[in-house]
Amino acid sequence: MRVWDPRAGTGARPLQRMKPPWVHPGTARHLLNSREAAVFRRFPFTIILKAARPQTPVQDLELKLDPGSKVTGIAIKQGNNIIFGAQLQHRGQQIKDALLSRRQLRRGRRNRKTRYRQARFLNRTRPDGWLAPSLQHRVLATMTWVRKFIRLAPITCLAQELVRFDLQLMQNPEISGVEYQQGELKGYEVREYLLEKWNRRCAYCSVENVPLEVEHIQPKSKGGSSRVSNLTIACHGCNQGKGHQDIRDFLSGKPDLLNRILKQAKSSLKDAAAVNSTRWVVFNHLKETGLPVTTGTGGQTKFNRTRLELSKSHWLDAACVGRIDGLEVLTSKPLLILAKGHGTRQMCGTDKHGFPTRHRSRTQIHKGFQTGDIVKATVTAGKKIGSHVGRVLCRASGSFDIATTAARVSGISHKYCKPIHKKDGYSYG
Repeated sequence: MRVWDPRAGTGARPLQRMKPPWVHPGTARHLLNSREAAVFRRFPFTIILKAARPQTPVQDLELKLDPGSKVTGIAIKQGNNIIFGAQLQHRGQQIKDALLSRRQLRRGRRNRKTRYRQARFLNRTRPDGWLAPSLQHRVLATMTWVRKFIRLAPITCLAQELVRFDLQLMQNPEISGVEYQQGELKGYEVREYLLEKWNRRCAYCSVENVPLEVEHIQPKSKGGSSRVSNLTIACHGCNQGKGHQDIRDFLSGKPDLLNRILKQAKSSLKDAAAVNSTRWVVFNHLKETGLPVTTGTGGQTKFNRTRLELSKSHWLDAACVGRIDGLEVLTSKPLLILAKGHGTRQMCGTDKHGFPTRHRSRTQIHKGFQTGDIVKATVTAGKKIGSHVGRVLCRASGSFDIATTAARVSGISHKYCKPIHKKDGYSYG
């Protein structure tokens, strides 16, 4: 059976096919100290009981997701209690940069070697539902962790934030037609987007926690439009002080602030596009698990978080997805999961000009360790004396590097290293 720790994410693998109860972390520590249980996994921390207890009552859990472009929030709910939280940071931008680099190298090589060959750009077809690799990664990483939690905990239902804000419908279920665009909350999504884009502070004086107003960067009286790229948010004083002035005149004495605002105003909507492109794919993959799936709107999530006076974070947003009567958060430190990937199959590295730099060895395991394993090195002599915990970079010589949360420690002998968590493509904090 499994044991679930609400603060550290403690759970345990079943010795029999039965659903485990939830216990307090103090109870989990007692089981470990009395040798009635052993550590099964470090991330998320999981213990396994050495004897089955079929008479123990079972309480089902709900896994809740708040998918995002860069970070996906994860929360596990038991009744009205949030017993586990995690934040999964994606590596979509790294994938995009790697594909761009590969494309540039290949294009340069084709131009050098086959300059007279006719270009063939439309010789591949994409299947229905195709997603760019950077977007597909978000879906696969999310589903990887959904399946992990289903294996480690008695998850009986799933919840996902699927659609964006629709507070007009929440206030008036009969709203329709023109009322949707000209109702009491007209432009709410634009205002919420501007709050996120400008970090919920005045663009001119950076004041926070005050009422903010929508401000036209280029005044409408001087030809400015109401497009999102021409809008920002400002406090009442700055908005009135700027009035109908051109922003270059208003900030003539602050060139750095002027450049920052103009640059931030042109930032793209790629994060919102990434979420819109993947949310339905994630939903369809969740349904394939066979568990019941419920959805919630962004408006419901914000309403629940505000009503319960919870701070703004991805894992608490996940906890607030859907219809909630009340919540008690039993954990304060979410598990931070950072996608690192499984390395590369490329045998020869290249420099920025495309010339070969070094050849990699086909041997991946050295001295019983593999690059990406999380290890604990207790060094008893030399300049590196102390305890170091982090991801390891292995070499055939047996001299390893360990990337800790603080710095990278080089030249650690494999004799001092003890494995904590085998490589799975993620780092944890």
